[in-house]
Amino acid sequence: MSATDKHGYEGYRDPTKSVMKRFGVTVWSQVQAETTRGPFHGLVLPRSETSDADHLVLKLGSGYNVGLRADTITKLTKTGYKQAHYKIPEEEFPSDPSKPSVILLGTGGTIASRLDYRTGAVIPAFSPGELYGSVPELSEICNLQTEKLFGEFSENIGPTHYIALAKRIGEAIAGGADGIVIGHGTDTMHHTAAALSFMVQRPPVPVVMVGSQRSSDRPSSDAARNLIHATWAAGCGSIAEVMVCMFGPTSDRYNLLHRGTRVRKMHSSTRSTFRTLGDVPLAMLQDRELTPIHATWNKRRDDRDVDVHAVFDERVTILYYYPNMQPDLIDAVVDAGYKGIVIAGTGLGHVNRKVYPALERARNAGVSVFMTLQTLWGFVQMHVYETGREILEFGVVPLANMLPEVAYVKLGWALAMHPDDPGAVKDLMTTTLAGEMTEREPHDGYLVFQGGVPEIDELLGRIWS
Repeated sequence: MSATDKHGYEGYRDPTKSVMKRFGVTVWSQVQAETTRGPFHGLVLPRSETSDADHLVLKLGSGYNVGLRADTITKLTKTGYKQAHYKIPEEEFPSDPSKPSVILLGTGGTIASRLDYRTGAVIPAFSPGELYGSVPELSEICNLQTEKLFGEFSENIGPTHYIALAKRIGEAIAGGADGIVIGHGTDTMHHTAAALSFMVQRPPVPVVMVGSQRSSDRPSSDAARNLIHATWAAGCGSIAEVMVCMFGPTSDRYNLLHRGTRVRKMHSSTRSTFRTLGDVPLAMLQDRELTPIHATWNKRRDDRDVDVHAVFDERVTILYYYPNMQPDLIDAVVDAGYKGIVIAGTGLGHVNRKVYPALERARNAGVSVFMTLQTLWGFVQMHVYETGREILEFGVVPLANMLPEVAYVKLGWALAMHPDDPGAVKDLMTTTLAGEMTEREPHDGYLVFQGGVPEIDELLGRIWS
């Protein structure tokens, strides 16, 4: 016999099914749910393959999903029925010989997507037909070709992917592409942008990385706008560099183009998470109009010449200095066979005296060690204090205002370019190749607003009014 709950309904070992049966609702029902934690109104979704039996999942009017624990539900009232259609309409992407040719390389980020309610996963819309059905404005900009290189979350993107991307970009340029867009997850987009800036030098056309903080099934999604502006920058824009195209402000007003070696993700979830550090963005994009912000940038060219150096030595690491760091940490890295270390030091580029012997042992073992700053803004200045001068004696090389992640990526690339020549690696690391170091920071290159103080409240009040 089937087990029954205290109300006489079968399947009490599946509390969600039991409560749905009790109140006569099914999947795709619009319901008003009364719970011990308050009322909720939304669409009952099918259970994902990874969901448990204890929660009823509703899609709210805001686009967010909420899980209601079955034993907290006191009443379900059906208010309608609306079965979701999660198939994006697919039509042939129009071709127009007067428009530029853009290739979109996919790595796994959900720049345009649909929600598969059977699994709960957000599935990328990626073919030209799917993208046309999802973002038809793209057909007004270019002739689009798409190619899925990988299907990875961005935390899984690494050197082998950098190399494959760089080689494919070189092939696309040689094949006549007028611009290249790279769809990428946002978490490590700045790492990949830096890697490509060194591996693909002097591109004649724009190489634009783009992602989305919020998937396309959410009303607040930034996916379509980011993709439209990135595609326009690639096909029609005049700046031929490796760039990141993402929201400027948190509103829908404009996007920014950031140089690939000076950009960083600065917030876990806000749409305006990317910003240029220690410099200003390259340009602003609004309504398909590009307004330069930076004084210098590489212009689009008509030739097909590009320098591709798709190599990387993975024996590199970043060490984030903290008080009381012990020398055995550096020793362990050297003993493990690493050939390069980037230190994110305090202040002007400092570590404690405890690690001095380990730094000396690293130098004697032929390991290249470079100093950056964990402050992110500012310059390494190791001649100011005694500590910095002492560290210089152990062969640690300062890297001006290069960001730690950029230094890590550049060091892996430089070691692969000169595997047996530490002097050449040092020369390469201390030479600016793609804007990774600047002579000075502009007066507005460091702006951190502290909320709550009167002057910022007054400023924001004027802006938001």
